[in-house]
Amino acid sequence: MKFKPLRYLIVFALLLGVLTACGTKEAASDKKEVTIGYFPNLTHIATIVGLEKNYFEEAFGEDIEIKTKTVSNGGLFMEAMATNSIDIGTVGPGPVINYYVKDPKYRIISGAVNGGAVLVGNKQNGIEKLEDLDGKRVAIPVIGSTQDVMLRKELQKLNLKPTTNGGTVELFAAAPADTATLFTQKSVDAAATQEPWGYVLQNQADGKLLLDWEDFAWGKESTNTVVATSETFLKQEELVNAYVEAHSKAIEFIKENPEEAQALVIQHIQSLTSKELSKEEVKAAFSRIEVTTDVNEQVIQEMADISASAEYIPSNDIKGLVDLNYVNKNQ
Repeated sequence: MKFKPLRYLIVFALLLGVLTACGTKEAASDKKEVTIGYFPNLTHIATIVGLEKNYFEEAFGEDIEIKTKTVSNGGLFMEAMATNSIDIGTVGPGPVINYYVKDPKYRIISGAVNGGAVLVGNKQNGIEKLEDLDGKRVAIPVIGSTQDVMLRKELQKLNLKPTTNGGTVELFAAAPADTATLFTQKSVDAAATQEPWGYVLQNQADGKLLLDWEDFAWGKESTNTVVATSETFLKQEELVNAYVEAHSKAIEFIKENPEEAQALVIQHIQSLTSKELSKEEVKAAFSRIEVTTDVNEQVIQEMADISASAEYIPSNDIKGLVDLNYVNKNQ
């Protein structure tokens, strides 16, 4: 009987340890998480620089844990946002439009990059001009992507249509980083793609530049990448403002320090894709983009019109999609 107090003491100590552990776990879980989504492309340079320079970390503060999620195309990005796996980030406007028309809970709250998309032909397959795409296969990041919509705009000028709409041009979905291999294998005849992969196609895969960024679709007004989020995240106004502040800071840094920004992108993309890009490649590709927080809403509407005619979406009504109030506060 004299050992009972000791036994009770041991049990009490064990219980105290469990309760302490639970308390620690609960305290840790109180820290909010923000998941930023983006692609390993030069057109997502604002997000990459914001992460590399710790601008997001500084803007959100120590009470926020930042997580990142990289994807290869806008469809995957929007799927992740729809399931709350991504809170906010950079993506092409095409996929945002597609999701918004079906479920208007998403918003474009800032621009990120204009241009940065090119159309490259495969010279090994005899592609030298736009007209040569008749009856050919063209790589795009994903069906319904921004580059898909841009390509459709160009095909319309030639009275050509994709095979899915009764035409002769086959659209082939492929990750931009894989298109050089597809060119070498002669598996595709051309590619509508983002930088730096367009420049890589020209210099590593015998590609012929059919349309430079100033001529492809809407030219310098071609909205390639925007900041998108959902109504759920927008309710946390302090976090939204923090993101936009960091995003705007990254864009200013890129404008003022282009060489350092390019070096950060090379390092970052290599760590994500194991693809080693040269300084010359990225510098040349960088000359084809314009970083900006501006959004040309007329271009966004025209993209919706093309997506509707392609039957990707049931309507071209995107009223309310673009909300620039947050970025305007930071200017």
